[in-house]
Amino acid sequence: MTMKTPIAPPGMAKPAGVWSPAIVCEPGRLLFISGMTARDGTGDIVGVGDYRAQTRQVCENLKAAVEAAGGTLADIAQVNVFVLDIGQFDTIHAVRREYFPSEPPASTMVQVQRLVDKRMLIEINAIAVL
Repeated sequence: MTMKTPIAPPGMAKPAGVWSPAIVCEPGRLLFISGMTARDGTGDIVGVGDYRAQTRQVCENLKAAVEAAGGTLADIAQVNVFVLDIGQFDTIHAVRREYFPSEPPASTMVQVQRLVDKRMLIEINAIAVL
């Protein structure tokens, strides 16, 4: 596993969700994971209309990608999260907490108008240091 150290800048409020304000990683191989959506192994979209189910599938897809490269979810240093409804923040972070229970990655979440398929609610890309 890569040495990954969360940084909490002095005077900055503690994050309200599952992320670290900054991450320092020791040298390693970089893995860039494309935007993962709620598609399962057959290409079907899981959890149409359900943020919890789609977030879980996205996290499973991130896990599969990082593991295929020889890493773990703990190696993910940064994620970018694209959602249709930023009001689902708490639901999304409840699921993310299951996948990133400690030292979560640096993160950005933005609301977008649409993803590649109109049934998709969330997409996450990531950078891991292996």
